[in-house]
Amino acid sequence: MTADRPASTSPPVLTFIVPAYNMAQHLPTCLDSLLSREGDDLEVIVVDDGSTDATAQVVKSYQARHPHTVRLISQTNKGHGGAVNTGLAAARGSYIKVVDADDWVDPASLSLVLDQLRNQSRRSNPVDMVVTNYVYEKEGRKHKRVINFRSVMDPGRVLDWNHLRRFGLAQYMIMHALILRTEVLRQAHTRLPEHTYYVDFIYSYQPLPWVHTLLYLDTDFYRYHTGRQGQSVQTSIMIARVSQLLLVNGLMADSTPEPGTVPRGLYRYMIHYLSINCVVTSVFLILSRKPSNYRNKDMLWRRLEHRSPVIASDVRSTLLCRMINMPGRPGRLAIRLGYKAAEAAMGFN
Repeated sequence: MTADRPASTSPPVLTFIVPAYNMAQHLPTCLDSLLSREGDDLEVIVVDDGSTDATAQVVKSYQARHPHTVRLISQTNKGHGGAVNTGLAAARGSYIKVVDADDWVDPASLSLVLDQLRNQSRRSNPVDMVVTNYVYEKEGRKHKRVINFRSVMDPGRVLDWNHLRRFGLAQYMIMHALILRTEVLRQAHTRLPEHTYYVDFIYSYQPLPWVHTLLYLDTDFYRYHTGRQGQSVQTSIMIARVSQLLLVNGLMADSTPEPGTVPRGLYRYMIHYLSINCVVTSVFLILSRKPSNYRNKDMLWRRLEHRSPVIASDVRSTLLCRMINMPGRPGRLAIRLGYKAAEAAMGFN
């Protein structure tokens, strides 16, 4: 692994970590957005994860223009999780935001976010996690779907987990919504599996017991580029990689605290989030139409029961999990039809 780094300056308030594998075509849009409000307290780390295209050359051109802000780290390929791990280890900012190389942030929203983070960094007890809205930037669609959390938390107030209202049936805080305090991630020993897809589930889940305070900013900050051919969230690709969903599900289950060991509001949210992941994994096991994956679905639930009967019972009792466990062939047919309807309703097909 090689790192090009500028002369050290005072610690930045925010580090953007950009994992990049063969992203030369998309990086300029991403980096232009991250640098649209450049200041001495901003750091952009691009981890070139063994690219075979001009990714490193693109980053070096930005580094030449922004030598105190942009850093390039080149490594042999370790996958998205391995690239995030490298960025986490190198980050100097008080807060960390992971931005995928084909996504971007809104410049006006970035100004608001930076002002808030600067204010928090000056405090003796800075907030542990900042939550923002994100936007599905679906290729070919004029109407962009915005995900916000107004129904769950009051904007502009420092909250704890017990202040949060109940999340909607399929509503949860994905990686794109989160800015985490660096010290939280290090206390949690957050480390993602290498050469594994869908590790964003783990990133937005495993550190949560170390998060004590939250701040919601009702601003459309993150722009999530979807609809591009070959993306890991395409239905056919998720079916082909369903074994990796199973791996991620197991790691999430292992990270789930027992009730009574964390605030009630946090436990309730983690059960809600874990139940959604169990449903997502179960759905793609069913969509594969392979008897071996039907057995893997049963194994997922047995494994959770073995991990913790209490957690398994709480997850199974959620409405989504009761629906996903309808028995036999009629149950599988209902899941396939339900998935198609949900995909169409949410505009992802």
